[in-house]
Amino acid sequence: MSLSKFADLISLSNDQISEAIIETENQLFNLRFKQATRQTFKSHEIKNAKRRLAQLKTLLTSRLQNLEQS
Repeated sequence: MSLSKFADLISLSNDQISEAIIETENQLFNLRFKQATRQTFKSHEIKNAKRRLAQLKTLLTSRLQNLEQS
């Protein structure tokens, strides 16, 4: 999975963002599990998953704040 641009995530709906957050959290869990059990994996995928999760949560939080203000 390549690094996604924040601009690409803006076009997603709130439901799609929520689903992507759950999917990314599961992916991150699996990567950490592989790391703990010393299975082979690409270590940069942990960084990418954490970055994507942060982007998704930031976007969802900002949208919810905008809805509360209006």
